[in-house]
Amino acid sequence: MTIRGVGQLNNADSPATIVVDGVPQNDQKQFQQELFDIERIEVLRGPQGAAYGRNAIGGAINIITKGPTNEQEGYVKTGIFNGNGKVVNGAISGPLIEDTLLYRLAGSYKKTDGLIENTFLGTNVDFYESTDLRAQFRWLVTDDLSLDLRYETSDLDGGAVTGTNVTGGGTTEHSNIFINPATNTLGHGDRKMDNFTVKADADFSAGTLTYILGITDLEEYYVGDGDWSSTASVLQDQDLNMELLSHEVRWTSPDDQPFRWIAGGFHQQTDRTIVSVYQSYVSDNDNTAWAVFGQAEYDLTDHLDLSGSIRYDRDERKQVSAGLEETFDAWQPKATLTYALTDENLVYATYGTGFRSGGFNADGTILRDETLTNYEIGSKNTFFDRRLIVNGAVFFSKSDDFQHFYIDFNRTGVQVLDNIDKVDIMGGELEFQGLVTDNLQLFGGIGITDTEIKEFKAFPQHVGNHAPNSNQYTLNLGAQYEFPVGAMDGALRFDMERRGTRYWYPDNVESQAPFTLYNARLTLEQGDFQVSFWGKNLSDERYYAEYFDGGNVLNPPGTFEDSGALGQPRTFGVDVRYDF
Repeated sequence: MTIRGVGQLNNADSPATIVVDGVPQNDQKQFQQELFDIERIEVLRGPQGAAYGRNAIGGAINIITKGPTNEQEGYVKTGIFNGNGKVVNGAISGPLIEDTLLYRLAGSYKKTDGLIENTFLGTNVDFYESTDLRAQFRWLVTDDLSLDLRYETSDLDGGAVTGTNVTGGGTTEHSNIFINPATNTLGHGDRKMDNFTVKADADFSAGTLTYILGITDLEEYYVGDGDWSSTASVLQDQDLNMELLSHEVRWTSPDDQPFRWIAGGFHQQTDRTIVSVYQSYVSDNDNTAWAVFGQAEYDLTDHLDLSGSIRYDRDERKQVSAGLEETFDAWQPKATLTYALTDENLVYATYGTGFRSGGFNADGTILRDETLTNYEIGSKNTFFDRRLIVNGAVFFSKSDDFQHFYIDFNRTGVQVLDNIDKVDIMGGELEFQGLVTDNLQLFGGIGITDTEIKEFKAFPQHVGNHAPNSNQYTLNLGAQYEFPVGAMDGALRFDMERRGTRYWYPDNVESQAPFTLYNARLTLEQGDFQVSFWGKNLSDERYYAEYFDGGNVLNPPGTFEDSGALGQPRTFGVDVRYDF
């Protein structure tokens, strides 16, 4: 996941806050669960800390699931797909006590033999089996008091360390040579995660008091080939255990007044233990994090709105096994001026600061915290009685101590989190959605991100290069056409996504060339029954989802081999759904 040039790092904090039904998910692993029974997903770009929570340096991802209902309802959905894949999911919802106690139970099961072959072993590496269950309860205690409880459990077992050995490690680019894995060890991993959240809302005449409790328990282990080859018998593995406890309290003013505000506080305790790959690096980390935040919005006129927010984060981190302690903290102000040209058109200007906490590598070296200052102007518009929606923005961001990830083969494959002193990021987005006729909808968007390393004290020769792991542009276009088929309703959807050049490391030697993915879906529906035929990556485009350069950063060029993990090939299948 990368938002405006700020990317996800292995075993580190997310670049975006992930919020599910108003509850922050305070570890990036929580986003790796199967997404099912979802109402919608919203992506907010740019720093969002005060409104959405810690580590929202790149933005926020707001996931709204289908919640408990006061009427009995449900569905079951099953499907098959290539790779001997099968999936079953469904949900049931309704009242235990009408108008008072509501519930929703949802689950998903998915299994596949995989599609990416290990050509040495003659078996696929991307096999997996996942089981996810979710229980939600909403207690409407009074007209002014509600209590939401959620429990989720996720169990994943499947292939791991699926990298392929790509001859390289020198000053020549190899990351567009696509080779299947050919290791003599089949990687395997498993992950078990449990999440429990409580959200209480109490309404008063002066506003709403909200309390959120979050508890997460995670166990993850993987083992696989250590040199990504069929010659040596070298293994790599990682064992991760994490326990997380968080509390948040906030007060929200009524929204029917010209001056609106939110104020609150947050506390989180995280205990994380990682036994890292190859060598006996044991990282036992404790983190105590707390924050205070506030946001205010005022209608200056009928057309002009001013909003401001501020958040202070403080992380007190300890690496228990090494006896190390470090504190990371930052103030994050934000201000936005919005002018409504009409009821359907507005322009805005934003200044904001984001923060991502630092930490420790397994060997005790420090990852410095990252701060990002963002300047943005944009416009949001609807036209022709909301038949056309057009939104656009341009931005410029300055990142101090930009965080990135690499594998240091000089230390026998240690995973390293490190900093680039200064990085500039600039770009823009334009997206549209239009209803051409009552049956035909067109949609699309383009995002451009240009990054430049401005200062890199450890490796000054990389100044002027692009920052790693960010596509220079993304382009998506699509159409959906609805039509009758006898007594059924039909819908045909086609979309394409093009991803621009992506540099894997600060030296800019290895890069992913631009590529395009094509997807399609045909849905036939009659009453409560629905059948869908779908395909993803229809042209079977070859690309790497992840790439490790054997000659990067600390490693002398030509010394080590490169490794890349292939992205998913063409997949296709059929789903059948019944609503009741």
